[in-house]
Amino acid sequence: MAHQVRAADGTRNLSHQKRDINGITYFDRGEIAGEAGRRYQRFAIQTHFVKPHEDAAALLEQYVRPLYQEGDILSFGAKVMGMCVGSVKTREQAKPGFWAKLLYRFAGHNSTGIGMHEPYKLQMTIQIVGLPRVLLATALSAITKPFGVKGVFYKVCGHDIAGIDGFYPDSDFEEYHELAVINPPEAGKLCDELTKKTGIPVVIMDANDFHRNQLGKSSDSPLTDEQLQEAMKDNPSGQGKELTPFILIRPLHKKA
Repeated sequence: MAHQVRAADGTRNLSHQKRDINGITYFDRGEIAGEAGRRYQRFAIQTHFVKPHEDAAALLEQYVRPLYQEGDILSFGAKVMGMCVGSVKTREQAKPGFWAKLLYRFAGHNSTGIGMHEPYKLQMTIQIVGLPRVLLATALSAITKPFGVKGVFYKVCGHDIAGIDGFYPDSDFEEYHELAVINPPEAGKLCDELTKKTGIPVVIMDANDFHRNQLGKSSDSPLTDEQLQEAMKDNPSGQGKELTPFILIRPLHKKA
């Protein structure tokens, strides 16, 4: 099991894990075991709040380079990559139209974040996949809901919709009050471009405590998809104010 300590309220106690190197702050998330004796060390690297159109390669040089060793791979948070490539919408750009104002009233509440019961997110969904698909997804969701089938709306609309994040009125960051981020397109291509510029293999991951959605990785990744899932299975990414979108994964050699 990973070395995680939680407080009485169930949140992770991170103070004992905090480290500094060359002015960079990171959290040692400890080792985690995979199949066939595989083990991985993970380092959650703290950054500033990344804003739209910042240079992803420059962020890696600033924050990741001091810790990086050959054989490592970096899990790059999908939302931060979305910021870097400008995959964002403001409230004005996502101003709800007739259908969003009508349909959001029938959406269930998503306890993991702002769901389709939020008209701005529903309007963004209409803009991304088109109204016909949203109407189809709504109808199929209504038909299957009485049978206990969940997630139909997201399956019909596609994974990018579940990746919309933002418009949180209670967020610690003012930018998220008026801004939403969408998972970046062509994630594999973005990873290859970053590796070419920095020499650091990258996987773009949209991870939380429930899912680890791998969007793309460098073509010369030192780890397979299965191994990446093993290394990230306890979600070593921090949440909220911790600002740790970079997880440096280090495969460990098997003990003789």
